[in-house]
Amino acid sequence: MTTKTSSLEKRKWYQIQWFQPQDTPRERKLINKLDLLIVPYAFLAYWVKYMDQSNLNNAYVAGLKEDLGFQGNELVQLQTMYIIGAVLGQIPFMFLFTYVPMHWVIPFLDVAWGVFTLLQYRVTGFAELAAYRFLVGWFEAAFFPAMHYIFGAWYRSDEIARRGGVFYLGLTLGTLTAGLIQAGASQRLEGVKGLAGWRWMYIICALITIPIGIIGYFVLPGTPDRPNGLLLSEEDVAVAKERLQRDGHVTEGKFSWKGLAKIAKTWHFWGLILFDVLFWNGSINTSTGGYLLWIKSLGRFSKARVNELGTISPALGMFYTVAICFASDLVLGPAWAITVAHVWNIIGLIIQVIWEVPEGALWFSFMTTYSAVAMSSVLYGWVNSQLKAAPAERAFTLVLINTVAQSTTAWTPLLVFKTVEGPRFTKGYSFVLANAVCLIGMAHVLRIYLAKKE
Repeated sequence: MTTKTSSLEKRKWYQIQWFQPQDTPRERKLINKLDLLIVPYAFLAYWVKYMDQSNLNNAYVAGLKEDLGFQGNELVQLQTMYIIGAVLGQIPFMFLFTYVPMHWVIPFLDVAWGVFTLLQYRVTGFAELAAYRFLVGWFEAAFFPAMHYIFGAWYRSDEIARRGGVFYLGLTLGTLTAGLIQAGASQRLEGVKGLAGWRWMYIICALITIPIGIIGYFVLPGTPDRPNGLLLSEEDVAVAKERLQRDGHVTEGKFSWKGLAKIAKTWHFWGLILFDVLFWNGSINTSTGGYLLWIKSLGRFSKARVNELGTISPALGMFYTVAICFASDLVLGPAWAITVAHVWNIIGLIIQVIWEVPEGALWFSFMTTYSAVAMSSVLYGWVNSQLKAAPAERAFTLVLINTVAQSTTAWTPLLVFKTVEGPRFTKGYSFVLANAVCLIGMAHVLRIYLAKKE
């Protein structure tokens, strides 16, 4: 630990190094191999996950609302159905992560949500679409904590955030891609085979999603205790375990009710839940469709152009994510990286709360939105590193904090982001602003606690 700390202290902020000085040539070869197997697939799968999650907003402003006869709060209700599915779907995986090989679980989930994404092209009413959104949420539920569980199973705490940042680029790229697909479908496929452009979007998204799910079985390495024998030799696994154990990282362990009771008795576990609740509610402005609804309300853009302009904010989010995650690992540390991300988010939210400002100021405010989620991999990487000595506890904690936090967003948008109040969601943006401020405070409380503990 001393060697690692001193090497980090001597490094200047501009000296970006992918490896640590203590990594041996054999370990560096293994790290490169893991990077090539895990990170590209994580990125691709997260890309299609968010493409399939966010495409509802794009379809809504591209004709779905009118074709299905929506008049009230159907959009936020459909978003809520997805969240309910995503929350309930995570619960079984608190137990399964340490029992079922991860290179089986994740590809199965990917293919399943791809199937229900496809079925949305044929919907004729609210109830049917709500059922499909619930099932897409159910099968997408465990993907995010599952990938962070894999990151925590193979990488040291100082290696997770920047790899998680590359993985998290899939969120913003998925949202961006959904907009571009919908724009293209509205322009070129409207009416082809008797289908509206928004229906073609669901077909295209599914045709991208399902093959990526199948590929996962052949490229994901599993975990050190349940590795994918197609990809890793026994020597690879042994080297991985040795380097992790040297850092105090335990590589084996199963979930037990005794372990659950032990976790629940620690106050920092409940602190992590509160931390994650503040994060989820301090970033729901990225998923409620406010930006697209505002562009549409301007009344001077076509359906395709609305969706094209809607891609600008998530495109900037890709830059935010890379900058924040690399800064966390190499310069700032988790608490200050979270602070930087959410100060930028807060600036935009203040403008949106005021609202009566020049149009250019509102464009600027929506450009800050995706900084809210840029630090997600920093947060979950922080959790991973704090629980490196107990794989079962790590699996349970990653899933449970995500489940509890996300469950709160099943009802908060219904109260503060009612579709009929858009695009000026004064209550919604004020609520998100308050959570973002509290998140920054909580990050530094946790930083001070961990510093004293160490």
